[in-house]
Amino acid sequence: MASIALIGGTGNVGRRLLAEALRRGHTVTVVARTPVADLGEGVAFVQGDISADPAALGAKLTGHDVLISAARFATVDADHVLAAVRAAKIPRLAVVGGAGSLEVAPGVRLIDTPEFPEAYKSEAVPGAAFLDQLRGVSDVQWTFLSPAAFFGPGERTGQFRLGGDAFLTDAAGKSAISYEDFAVALLDEIENPAHTGRRFSVVY
Repeated sequence: MASIALIGGTGNVGRRLLAEALRRGHTVTVVARTPVADLGEGVAFVQGDISADPAALGAKLTGHDVLISAARFATVDADHVLAAVRAAKIPRLAVVGGAGSLEVAPGVRLIDTPEFPEAYKSEAVPGAAFLDQLRGVSDVQWTFLSPAAFFGPGERTGQFRLGGDAFLTDAAGKSAISYEDFAVALLDEIENPAHTGRRFSVVY
């Protein structure tokens, strides 16, 4: 079983990741700026702000096997996360990515298309930059999991498809995944690494 440090563990995706990790018997430390009372039995908590002092936060996370970042890209960038990982000497990093950087054609990202909603760019643009920066990193075993375009609460089915950099849809042209099945896919990767040093994606 892995010892997991989870940044963003109180958010929509983070809560599902926490539940899935506990379901599988992993130990989890949730990191947040303010104390949280309802994390569940046996969950450790570390208070800290990764965007304010990532090295200091990392010093509190020494001994973990993997760090999962489920933080918003608009407030937490790759420099913050990598600084914390390196300070903690955590060998593995898993990032909850976005769909905007997926490619609708070779070299053409979803975020670059005219149809991409302007309202989502404040998160999608720094998310794509985060991935670009990770691609130049060799001293951390990282992976970046991009969800489908429609990403929200739903069922834990365990039935989905994995992809790479390409934007995928189902037979009806829909691109969707639940928070719950996203968590399954990311914990599967943590338990059996198959995408170290690259991005992969998940879709129904």
